[in-house]
Amino acid sequence: MAKTVLIVDDEKSIVDILRFNLEKSEYEAICAYDGREGLRLARERNPDLILLDVMLPYIDGFEVCRTLRNEGCGIPIIMITAREEETDKVFGLELGADDYITKPFSVRELLARVKANMRRSAGAEPSAVCPGESISSRGLVIDFERHTVFKGGRDLELTQREYELIKYLACSPGRVISREKLMSEVWQYDYYGDLRAVDVAVRRLREKLEDNPAEPEYVMTKRGVGYYFSEE
Repeated sequence: MAKTVLIVDDEKSIVDILRFNLEKSEYEAICAYDGREGLRLARERNPDLILLDVMLPYIDGFEVCRTLRNEGCGIPIIMITAREEETDKVFGLELGADDYITKPFSVRELLARVKANMRRSAGAEPSAVCPGESISSRGLVIDFERHTVFKGGRDLELTQREYELIKYLACSPGRVISREKLMSEVWQYDYYGDLRAVDVAVRRLREKLEDNPAEPEYVMTKRGVGYYFSEE
């Protein structure tokens, strides 16, 4: 059965290009031309992935993303934006978008990101090798069977990507892993030149994981190199 992609963009020419190339790649494309319709179709059709423009009539893409995440929707969302401002891109990631791509974009690059997010949402995990069924460290338990992280017995309610990120780091404690490597292994697509998605994901993970995110105990930064899981 074909995977379904919901395209939400008010530019018909963009929608037509995306639909043609997605269908050529054997995806089913559903289209909406404003945020209100996109939100309705996301709820009713439960697509496998959403391509979501920022500038939309009625409800903008940021609000659509925020609403879906607040409702517990875990569908991968790739924001599409014509804006170059870093704050806009980071804001979408902070709201829970999985990625963003800026117009004008390469169709090849976009399809690669769609494929990678489809693979991740289907359950393909990073290639970290961890012995046993869980990792326990200083009150933190990463349960591989349940895909869940507990701290002090409390479920931290991580997103799938946050879980994959902490698991990948914790499976190699003390090893500094570059942002490029994390992008390749956890996001599961090639590095295209912007690694802020990694930094935002680490920040969101720390907010759930650490007692004081400003002074982390588990996920540490090696400035100018990458991140690592503290053994101490």
